Parts: sequence; C-alpha cells; structure tokens
Amino acid sequence: MTIRRLAITDVRNLATVSLEPSPDINIFYGKNGSGKTSILESIYLLGMARSFRSSKLKPVIRNSSQSCTVFGEISQEARSIPVGVTRTLEGDYQIRIAGETVNNVSSLASILPIQVINPDTFRLLEGSPKERRQFIDWGVFHVEHRFLPLWQRLQKCLRQRNTLLRHGKIDCYQLDIWDQELVTVAKQVDDLRSEYIERLLPVFEQVMAKFSNVPGLKVSYYRGWDKDLCLSEILRKNRERDINSGYTHAGPQRADLKVRLERMNAAEILSRGQQKMVVSALKLAQGLLFSEISNRPCTYLVDDLPSELDAEHRQLLCDTLESMHCQVFVTSVEREGLAHQWNEKTQVKMFHVEHGAVSCSD
Repeated sequence: MTIRRLAITDVRNLATVSLEPSPDINIFYGKNGSGKTSILESIYLLGMARSFRSSKLKPVIRNSSQSCTVFGEISQEARSIPVGVTRTLEGDYQIRIAGETVNNVSSLASILPIQVINPDTFRLLEGSPKERRQFIDWGVFHVEHRFLPLWQRLQKCLRQRNTLLRHGKIDCYQLDIWDQELVTVAKQVDDLRSEYIERLLPVFEQVMAKFSNVPGLKVSYYRGWDKDLCLSEILRKNRERDINSGYTHAGPQRADLKVRLERMNAAEILSRGQQKMVVSALKLAQGLLFSEISNRPCTYLVDDLPSELDAEHRQLLCDTLESMHCQVFVTSVEREGLAHQWNEKTQVKMFHVEHGAVSCSD
C-alpha cells in the first residue's frame, strides 16, 4: 500500500498542501517549526484519525479553523482507494473510504497500517506498560482478524467488573459472572498476544544483530498475571483487594513487554543512541513480520531521523528501511543529512518545507 496523492487542509500551520509522494522514500527538510512533522502527523491522521503528537484536537487544527481534513489516494493491489478524514474542534470525525462513510477507525488502520519512529518512540522503553501493550496490540490487530472483537469484549468486561467493584454493596453473583467472562476472554487475548510475540522476537533479534551488539539484551512477554497460576484463582484471591481499590489488578489489561539488560530495565542502562536502535529495531521488526504474514508493506513515518544516531547507524537504518520496499516519509533539518544515503534504483523525492508551504526540490 502506498499513498499516491496527499492533500492536507488546516493541520497546524499547513493551510493547503498537495503533493504526490514517491512510492519509496520521501524526505522533508527545512528549519525547525516549518511544518515538517505536521506532514507526518497528517499522514497519521489519514491512517488513524488522530494525532501522534497530541491527544487534544485544538493544537492540531490550524488557528481560526474549525476543522482539519486529510485526503489521500491509496494504491492497494492495483487499484486506487480514495480515503478522507475530517476532525472538528468539537471532537467529531468523518471518515470516508471509497466514497462511503464509515464509523470505525479500524477500517482506516487496515487500509493504511502505519509505524512511527520519532523522539517519543523512546517511551516504548521508558514509558508505562500501556505504551508497550499498544505496541503488541498493533501487531496482533494487523495479523489476526479475531483480535479486535476479543479486545473490545475484554474492554467491556473490565468496565462492567470495575463498575461493580466501585458500586459499594457488592453483588457477588454478578461479580462471579464477570469473573468467568474475564477468564474466558483473557485466555483468548493472551494466546493471540503470546503467539504474536513468539513470531516477532526472532525477527527483532535478526534486525538488532545488524544494528548493534548489545550482549545480554532480552525481550520477554508478561501476560498480566502469574504464569504459574490460573486467572480464576488469582481473581478469587484478589477479590477483597480489588473491591477496596475499585479496579481489577490482574489480567491482560496489565500485560507488558519486558526489555531487560543484565536483569535490569534496559532504559536505565542503555545510552540514548542504543535506546533508539532498540526501539527502531522493534518497530522495523513489526513491519517486516507484518509484510511477511500479509504480503503487504506498512508505511513508515520517521521524524528527525538523524537525531541521536551516528553516521554508521543512520546508514544502517536507511538501508533496512530501503530493503523493506515500503513507503517511507522522513524529516530532517538539513537536506544533505539524508539525500545521499539511498540506492540509485530507489525513487527518492525531496520536499522543502518553509512556513507551512511544501515544494518538491528534486
């Protein structure tokens, strides 16, 4: 899948931008604050109907505007699919795919699977388990169609159980029903996550071996409860604790991806450059596995690629992205920082960004 045409209206300082990207590598260069990252943000809006930079819409929508819109023509299996997303200040959204209005973001994500590598990607190591669960669930969602309804069922179950826990006078009969439902759906969600991580880790190790030798680095999956106990038993033991706190302590909502070095959290030991290589390797491994399973590439958004990488590792990252035969959108302050790091056969387009205006500079 590649974006053949992109039109952006009122995203941050981008009033009206229209461009035809390369199916391979697209480099946006310009001064800080010129709008480079906003272009990547717009592409993310097209694939996810939200920003990767802010949970609030007001800073995303251009000053004095009430809404922002991103339109793209996406090439998929020899056909072109028009896709459009509009977000308003009130939080409403409209999604249109191939001329039809759709009401779920999952349809967008299926058409345009996106991976982001940016300074915030460090949160994959440094941040809360929620960041790493989202990483896992991105992969499972894109390779296993059964996952989304199971994940939705899990969220409903947790909401109902936590509401009962906070109710005051506990209805033990109702709580038993939701405990049984949680145990059932937890096993299915955990099985899919476990299977996915089992397939991902060898790919990650292969990518990481190209980037950097970090002896003792280990990545493991934690399902959210003691591996030696069944969840039903833990829920019984934890019931009083859950009632006192008003939420469910154990279950797949507590799952995590542990990245350790010498039995310690890797983020506490690795340098910033090493951390960037680890998180980049995880993101690239996801894309490689997705392509292997689905026979489709995903789209990579790489913000400020040269940051915190020396020349050797920067070249390795470019080589890997190039070898994946996927569409890549990269930002850099300097044109020369990335202009000459690609194979001659690769179609590279350079775009200069200045004060929210974008021009092709090939």
